[in-house]
Amino acid sequence: MKSYIVSGIIAIALLMTACSDKPVVPEQLPAPVKTFIQQQYPGGAITFAQKDLELTGWKYEVFMADGTHIEFDTDDTWDKIEGSMTNPVPTALIPAPIVTHLQANYPDAMILKIDKERNGYEIELANGLELKYNKQGALMEMDD
Repeated sequence: MKSYIVSGIIAIALLMTACSDKPVVPEQLPAPVKTFIQQQYPGGAITFAQKDLELTGWKYEVFMADGTHIEFDTDDTWDKIEGSMTNPVPTALIPAPIVTHLQANYPDAMILKIDKERNGYEIELANGLELKYNKQGALMEMDD
């Protein structure tokens, strides 16, 4: 009996792997994803989008013409944003306590990446610093 269960789990995993990373046209993105992009990157062009099947549902990745890469979780909210030197991550997307800390300690540093993690956020600055904050916005770790 156990071998049937294990075989079933392996078959499901293989099926999910075969279905993952499917390109989608921007019109096929979920409404919350499209709304987010329109609000945060007005006039921005999507050059490529894909969806990936996870155990909990579909995840989406969007690549913008300006070099921005956005990953959306299965609930269609952003999970990770990677900007560039010419298009940093908008501070409007970063929790206020983190923005306050960054402005006080690194006023000229651009934010190149933000990643939501289980216990908070990871921020990468253009000066090479990687900062980890808890959900309340308190700095927990720094790496250069």
